[in-house]
Amino acid sequence: MTTPAPRGRRNSHRKKQTRRRRLPMRYMLPLLFLVALLAMLMLRGYVHSEILADFRVRPPVATDRVPEQVLEGGPVIDARSTTEPAKTLRIPDHRIVLTFDDGPDPEWTPKVLDELKKYDAHGVFFVTGTMASRYPDLVERMVEEGHEVGLHTFNHPDLSYQSTGRIDWELSQNQLVLAGAAGIRTSLFRPPYSSFADAMDNKSWPVTQYIGSRGYLTVVNNTDSEDWKRPGVKAIIDRATPKHGKGAIILMHDSGGNRSQTVTALGKFLPEMQKQGYTFDNLTRALGAPSAHTPVTGFDLWKGKAFVWAVGVSEHITDVMVAGLAVIGVLVFARFGLMLVLSFIHARRVRGQGFRWGEPVTRTVTVLVPAYNEKKCIANTVRSLLASDYPVEVIVIDDGSTDGTADIVQRMRLPNVRVVRQRNAGKPAALNNGIAHARNDIIVMMDGDTVFEPTTIRELVQPFGDPRVGAVAGNAKVGNRDSLIGAWQHIEYVMGFNLDRRMYDVLRCMPTIPGAVGAFRREALGRVGGISEDTLAEDTDVTMALHRDGWRVVYAENARAWTEAPETVQQLWSQRYRWSYGTMQAIWKHRRAVIERGPSGRFGRVGLPFVSLFMVVAPLLAPLIDVFLLYGLVFGPTEKTVGAWLGVLAVQLVCAAYAFRLDRERMTHLLSLPLQQVLYRQLMYVVLLQSWITALTGGRLRWQKLRRTGVVDAPGATPSPRARTHERRPVA
Repeated sequence: MTTPAPRGRRNSHRKKQTRRRRLPMRYMLPLLFLVALLAMLMLRGYVHSEILADFRVRPPVATDRVPEQVLEGGPVIDARSTTEPAKTLRIPDHRIVLTFDDGPDPEWTPKVLDELKKYDAHGVFFVTGTMASRYPDLVERMVEEGHEVGLHTFNHPDLSYQSTGRIDWELSQNQLVLAGAAGIRTSLFRPPYSSFADAMDNKSWPVTQYIGSRGYLTVVNNTDSEDWKRPGVKAIIDRATPKHGKGAIILMHDSGGNRSQTVTALGKFLPEMQKQGYTFDNLTRALGAPSAHTPVTGFDLWKGKAFVWAVGVSEHITDVMVAGLAVIGVLVFARFGLMLVLSFIHARRVRGQGFRWGEPVTRTVTVLVPAYNEKKCIANTVRSLLASDYPVEVIVIDDGSTDGTADIVQRMRLPNVRVVRQRNAGKPAALNNGIAHARNDIIVMMDGDTVFEPTTIRELVQPFGDPRVGAVAGNAKVGNRDSLIGAWQHIEYVMGFNLDRRMYDVLRCMPTIPGAVGAFRREALGRVGGISEDTLAEDTDVTMALHRDGWRVVYAENARAWTEAPETVQQLWSQRYRWSYGTMQAIWKHRRAVIERGPSGRFGRVGLPFVSLFMVVAPLLAPLIDVFLLYGLVFGPTEKTVGAWLGVLAVQLVCAAYAFRLDRERMTHLLSLPLQQVLYRQLMYVVLLQSWITALTGGRLRWQKLRRTGVVDAPGATPSPRARTHERRPVA
């Protein structure tokens, strides 16, 4: 018999063309997102001196190649001329140029600026690119309040170790940040780890010459407060005070540690020196020279602003990721804790002596087997049903197969087996067609690639002894678990799906009856309108509808079904993409349950949040665990990061071992759990991200047929003839 469900070839061809145009972009978007995230993390590592930083500090060497006038000259070295010798400049008497290194710092720089503003004093801030890019508002404030800004390199390396290319990079990146933060360039430079002019040696002098050739004045100091040692406020003031009214360039710090003594010392030093007739100027004003600042315009300005913006984004992204990691940590431990406790309660209840759902269920049930091009599997599936120790009526609904699936079943001439043919209309239509042809009030549904054990159906229908039960979820098992991908899915099925279902059973908010093994009360299906075609996850959709209609949905742990899991990454991707997208559709479809009353409201306020958190949000955030592992391995702290990651893995291993024990599975497959957590988790994340993109862009996803090999038999079943290995079609 044939039930029409037309689907035009022209329309199908148009959809295929659309799909070919769209899918590559949806594959690209998750990849681009991951690349952008990695770039932001690398940028953050760069501006925190966690990569490309060189912390070597060279000891002093000989000074015989340094000009005498430099060693005995002033603290400002002008080596810009290519035709004349380098010259030095001194600060006039009764003038002080306060210089602050290593900033800006979000805590101490504002306090230093406040003290300077209070006494109408000015100075020079030699900023590093790493700090200025993270706190550009402070650089802008320095310029607005009349201070000068100088370069102190980007990453603060000892330049005597660096190539000219690296020196140029340090200078250009430092200038780029100043352009983005304050719209200026500067001609002032102070080398990291510099001291007085007479400390110049044969290694630092060539660097100073090169810096001069790039157009910079090199500014050292002739008075060191040594505030970085935190010697006390009085000691800082004593060391900073010039002798005999001489002018001075004083070295202080507004970053690099606790600078409370520096701030306090400024509050005393500034008014005292002003009383003695000193003025506090920036460098060029003290020397009577043109300003060190020149405005930046055009492309260079916007390039600087873009860099500063990107650094800000990288800082915020890290904050968001840390918050996300905290969320996933809470979700992971809460979920595992709930699963362990509630699955123990479930197992103790259903395995307790004398437990029963009600009167034993013995009446004949109808088993629906929707099939589309299942010639590799359909014979195994049907034979397993007829080997059942429970009375069954089997209906195979052939959904327009082109490989002779229906003919295979008919040629078997098995009792109590009927074949219903229909034009290709999809799985929901096939199931509804089967329900219409069923003769019994309990409907068992399975996939065409699944095989049942002899006791599966009897175990599956016993909960219907309770009149409140509208549907029962069985225990789906991965049959082809010998490959690595199969083993990973086996762990997922046992640990995730089945342990989850025990938890949801206790909470009375089971979100999904698996398509591979589930049973329904026909009355309940009729009340919710049968199997809906609104979503790609019709099993999740109908389960949620049953909850909202007031039916209980329970889990039968001994109703085992053996299904053929995807055997390649491509096939696994396709399956999980459909599952993820379909689950999102179902959640959205039933969202009104959150505000409704009665059973629907209970499911909406308990079940939907659980499903959203544990099946959508948690998998999307889970890779943060691995992202921070990589970040910690590269940037540190390595030991704490690895310890935290191993701690999460240990918790997962405990849960997995408990789940395997409940299901009486061999523990050997858990050897692949660490690799599963690293690789499989990333795949599921990308699939879920792609599903989000599809949902947000309004894309449509067609049912994706998986190719089967027919390799799965129920344990203890008589193996049926199957194609030789080289004849099996690979999973696509």
